[in-house]
Amino acid sequence: MRSLLFVPADGGSKLDKAMASGADAVILDLEDSIAPERKVHARMVALEFLRAVQSKTPRPRLLVRVNGLDTGMTDADLEAVVPGKPDAILFPKAEGGATVTYLDAKLAVREAIAGLPDGTIKILAQTVESAAGLFSTGTYRNSSARLIGMTWGPEDLSAELGAEANREADGTLTEPYRLARSFCLFGAAAAKVPAIETIHVDFRNAEVLRRDTELARRDGFTGRLAIHPAQVPVINEVFTPSAEQVAKAMAVVAAFAAQPGAGTVGIDGKMFDRPHLLQAQALLARIG
Repeated sequence: MRSLLFVPADGGSKLDKAMASGADAVILDLEDSIAPERKVHARMVALEFLRAVQSKTPRPRLLVRVNGLDTGMTDADLEAVVPGKPDAILFPKAEGGATVTYLDAKLAVREAIAGLPDGTIKILAQTVESAAGLFSTGTYRNSSARLIGMTWGPEDLSAELGAEANREADGTLTEPYRLARSFCLFGAAAAKVPAIETIHVDFRNAEVLRRDTELARRDGFTGRLAIHPAQVPVINEVFTPSAEQVAKAMAVVAAFAAQPGAGTVGIDGKMFDRPHLLQAQALLARIG
C-alpha cells in the first residue's frame, strides 16, 4: 500500500471522495476525528459504508481505525465494524507485540461470531505514539499473523512529551521525532513487515510533502498515511518504482538466477551482492 487516506467514519460525501481519490487504502477513522458524543453514530455509519462498498471492484483496501485499548471503546468499535468485513484494523497507540496479540484474540472472537474465517481481518499497528510505544518497537515479530505493517504518529507523542512542536519551520522533524521515526522503521524491519510513514499535516504544500515523502522512500518506508485527497497523487508517484528502477531490479534478479549459489554478480562493471538481490526482490514484489 503506497497511500492510505484517512477519512472520518461519519464523513458523508468525504467517504465517496476518499474512495475516488486513487488511494491504495481508505481508513475509516473512529478515533481522533470523531468526538465522544458521535462515536455510536459513527460506528453505525462505518458498518453501513463497509457493507455498501465491500463487493465493489476495483476498490481500495478498507481499514478502520478503532479507539485505543486505553479508552475502553475498542470492543464496541470492533463489535460494530467486524460484520462489515474491513480488510484491516488500524490499531492506534499499540505498545508492543503483546498488545497486537491481544487485539488478534479480540478479532478472532468477533470473526467467529460474524461467520468470518479466522484471520480475515488484518492489523496495521501505529507503534510509536507514546514513549512506551517507542521502547517496545522491537517486540512485534511473530506477535500475530495478522500484522501487515507498522506506522507511527508524532502528534500524540508530542502531546505526551509536552513538546511545543515536532517539526522545524521547514517541515523537517525535530530530533526526538526523527528518533521515533527511526524506531518504527527498525521495528518494522525486525518484524519483517512494511513500514508506513506518518502523515504530513501541511496538506496544501505539495512541494514539502514530495520532499518529505522522497526521504521516507529513501530510508526504507514503502507507503504513507494521508489526510487529504490532494496528497494521494504525490504519495503514489513517489512510492511507485520508476521504469529504470524496475529494469535494474529485474537485471539483478536475472543475474543471480543465471549463477545459482553465487555470492556476488557483475552487471555493467558493477558488483552486486546478496543484500542487493533482496532489495531487488522486495521492489519487484511491491509492484506485483
